[in-house]
Amino acid sequence: MGVDVSTPNIERAKKFSDRCLLYDGKRLPFADHHFASAGALNVLEHVDEPEAFIAELVRVVEIGGRVVLSSPNFFRVLGFRDYHPRMRGVGSKWRNWRRLWEKRRQMRTSPDAVRFDRMTPIVKQPFTPDDDAVVATNALEMEFFLERAGCRVESVSCCDRRVAGPVDFVLNLGPWRYGMFNSFLVATRVR
Repeated sequence: MGVDVSTPNIERAKKFSDRCLLYDGKRLPFADHHFASAGALNVLEHVDEPEAFIAELVRVVEIGGRVVLSSPNFFRVLGFRDYHPRMRGVGSKWRNWRRLWEKRRQMRTSPDAVRFDRMTPIVKQPFTPDDDAVVATNALEMEFFLERAGCRVESVSCCDRRVAGPVDFVLNLGPWRYGMFNSFLVATRVR
């Protein structure tokens, strides 16, 4: 099953499958505990209310079911070939590192105030990936909101595509995975 907020996109998708529904952007059109698993791959950065969207995604998954989220890490502090201005340059990397530490502190001291940072979409030609992103997604907050919604996070990875085993192991071995490339999380709903 798939959902989209765009009627033209749903009409196009229905040419290939009838398993797609229009989504109002607030409440997923499924009952509580409807699916054994659900995911949003490279969607979260385009959602107006990502905190509520994560809770909605968890709501439609049965207890013991899996939730998968992936998104770019707009708080990247390591890495090259940065495609978004929020990630580019040493100055941005330093600001991102400081912002991640601020977020960690806020999660401990004021958890109810935690929100993803909002961004202004970039309007330019030619269009490049995630120019239209409105949320500065990152693994730290994705993990935080999954846990708040009743999940146990099983894995946090900085890679959302196939990487050689030893390289993947080293990249994701330590906390630096929160500051690199992408954010790919797998969680189990526990309540």
